[in-house]
Amino acid sequence: MVQDTIRLSIPITLLADVLAGLTLREKYQLLEILETQIAEAEEEAWEKDPTTRNAIHEARIAYQTGQYITIDEYVKNQS
Repeated sequence: MVQDTIRLSIPITLLADVLAGLTLREKYQLLEILETQIAEAEEEAWEKDPTTRNAIHEARIAYQTGQYITIDEYVKNQS
């Protein structure tokens, strides 16, 4: 089945008015959708950022070679 999509341009103030009319349950559902979409967009942006990619690569190498400390060890060393 082919799914058609429509993109609308809605002023943010109108969108806010519509959202105000939602039930609390509907607002939580929308929040869950937005949080998922934001996390996916952030992850995509991080994957494209060379600095972040390098930091992730270095962290993976440190983990694989055992050159890291756990959070518990870090906290213990800070005392």
